[in-house]
Amino acid sequence: MSRKCAITGKKPMVGHNVSHSQRKTKRLFLPNIQETGLFSEALQTLVRVKISANGLRTIDKVGGIDAFVMGTAKTKLEPELRPLRARIEKALADKKSA
Repeated sequence: MSRKCAITGKKPMVGHNVSHSQRKTKRLFLPNIQETGLFSEALQTLVRVKISANGLRTIDKVGGIDAFVMGTAKTKLEPELRPLRARIEKALADKKSA
């Protein structure tokens, strides 16, 4: 299970715990990753995605998962979202032809 946001690309960071005596010990800063279902208007179904809380805010700001995926270049999308983009493109093409 990877701890990486599919939208923002946030992943764990390494840093230090610093005590009162300034002694430093390694620690891990984990992103706030949630596995959630987002409704796709084009597919008319829920899409399961692992995203951070910041990624959820980004999706809301852009106008939904469809708008985000279609508005981002294929090369800049995370690999787990590329099949979703292909499904959305196919669904939108089918709607236009019908």
